[in-house]
Amino acid sequence: MENVFVNRRVAIPLAIMAGVLVILGALSWLLLSKFESNFTPDPVSIASASLDGLREQNRLTVFTASYNATVTTTVSRMGLSARKTLIMPGSVRYEVDLAKLDAENVRWDETTRTLSVEMPPIEIARPEVQIDRIQSYDDGGILMALTDAEKTLDQANRKKGVAELAKQAKNPLQMRLARDAARRAVESSFVLPLRAAGLDAKVDAFFAFERGAANTDRWDVSRSIKDVLADKEKQGAE
Repeated sequence: MENVFVNRRVAIPLAIMAGVLVILGALSWLLLSKFESNFTPDPVSIASASLDGLREQNRLTVFTASYNATVTTTVSRMGLSARKTLIMPGSVRYEVDLAKLDAENVRWDETTRTLSVEMPPIEIARPEVQIDRIQSYDDGGILMALTDAEKTLDQANRKKGVAELAKQAKNPLQMRLARDAARRAVESSFVLPLRAAGLDAKVDAFFAFERGAANTDRWDVSRSIKDVLADKEKQGAE
């Protein structure tokens, strides 16, 4: 009988303690769940912050290429002619004006977990001539010695050379390489913050002219982050 009494005296506090622990465990789980729900990473907010960071960079150089322009000009005066050939090396920067990228160009599709970014077009900066590497060859010494023909030839050739460098920079292969580099740069700027926040999301950066039927379908079901943030702000006000 005494053993029964002792067992009861021990069992009752243990049962109470176990109940308290169960209650504390339940409360802890509820608090943790609430905490996690309040701090769940929001892909739209992260994308908006990434967009602001990109816009602050203004112009982004995504690719640089070197070219050589060979041009020739001929002038005739007083029955004489002079000709001069210029070989002009230069480099060209391919840029994206990120200031033109706004919230309307960035859309989040919750179904596919895809962030679509329509990028501004590639812009080609004015060629940078490597003056110290310019070579020239002339034919017509008499006319150049008697007149300012050489100055005229040089001015014409420099103008032609810069135009030729710009023309070479627009060739399809180089433009494709520049667009690929721009896509990688923009996609990385968005996907890295999303992954750092633990979000499994895909970023699809593209140019307007590339948007075919597949992109049009996705565009129809997604919403711009501008609209999503506006709705959240409205809900918060209510």
